[in-house]
Amino acid sequence: MPESHGSLPLTFLWFLRLWIAVLVIYPTNQAVIALTFSNYVLQPLFPTCFPPENGLRLLAAICLLLLTWVNCASVRWATRVQDVFTAGKLLALILIIIMGIIQICKGEYYWLEPANAFEPFQDYDVGLIALAFLQGSFAYGGWNFLNYVTEELVDPYVNLPRAIFISIPLVTFVYVFANIAYVTAMSPQELLASNAVAVTFGENLLGVMSWIMPISVALSTFGGVNGSLFTSSRLFFAGAREGHLPSLLAMIHVKRCTPIPALLFTCISTLLMLCTSDMYTLINYVGFINYLFYGVTVAGQIVLRVKQPDMHRPIKISLVWPVIYLLFWAFLLIFSLYSEPVVCGIGLAIMLTGVPVYFLGVYWDNKPQCFNTFVGKLNTMFKDVLSLTITSLYYIC
Repeated sequence: MPESHGSLPLTFLWFLRLWIAVLVIYPTNQAVIALTFSNYVLQPLFPTCFPPENGLRLLAAICLLLLTWVNCASVRWATRVQDVFTAGKLLALILIIIMGIIQICKGEYYWLEPANAFEPFQDYDVGLIALAFLQGSFAYGGWNFLNYVTEELVDPYVNLPRAIFISIPLVTFVYVFANIAYVTAMSPQELLASNAVAVTFGENLLGVMSWIMPISVALSTFGGVNGSLFTSSRLFFAGAREGHLPSLLAMIHVKRCTPIPALLFTCISTLLMLCTSDMYTLINYVGFINYLFYGVTVAGQIVLRVKQPDMHRPIKISLVWPVIYLLFWAFLLIFSLYSEPVVCGIGLAIMLTGVPVYFLGVYWDNKPQCFNTFVGKLNTMFKDVLSLTITSLYYIC
């Protein structure tokens, strides 16, 4: 983003990406994970029916409020929570994989045989296949989150690539084999019908110990909410520091070094998203836009490599990888647009709501004095009440 200063088209595009993230992507992402947490906590209490909707939303809200408080209180607490619950997530998934291996050894792999695994339940459609990839990628959506917290990483030029090289293959391996394990105990129809797949899997295989599954998944999603709050608040913090969001969001606590305003903003926007009934529809709408900007960003790396080959690059990879990504990205976007033009069009319309906001809030420099005075007093009030200052997370901490 800093490299694009002075270029209106680029600055405008980065703002629209941030606008979509603020308005829909991260609030819906956190709300969905929090609802998954509450669903797995409550599902054992309602074995013959779905848990009540209001109960799910209330428990999800409690989860969000608790983790927001933890993140506001201490970066160390937040990272400790993340470490513990990530370990719990991996243990749960390893248990599922082990049970799947046992099932395969017992000969229970009917749905893994090629003749059955590729049996179509409807006519093949390349557009629907692209949409399936697009929606399935939601589970892998954390691959770029670590980039948001580079200011708080120790030796980021070494540890950032190392973390990515370790985590992406590990997550891919674990998720793929967990799904293979699921189909050793459940048919595709059962998978689609289940409201809590891991619970159904545990009931089918673990008997009296089936309670392990909902607890494990609940712990996993609890850590997922924590990680999403931690990273998305840093994105909003960085956007505010660049002048694309209110300057209040660029403040951090003097002693705790936590971006409290950005965290509170993230929490409030997610709680508001819990109040809407069209959350999953919104994910479909903006999924197309999200990947559109991923592609633009990756293409920008290629353009910079060609136009500025001598630029200092602490982290540098072969151009083969972004080219491969762009080919796959083009397949997803083109056929998704072909298959669901209305959904993609609505996503574009949601993104374009940021156009007047950009020109009024960012591009317009000579705002009325009364407006600037009001914003200044508001910032001063929050600085005094919450003991805030404006600085870099890295330099103060």
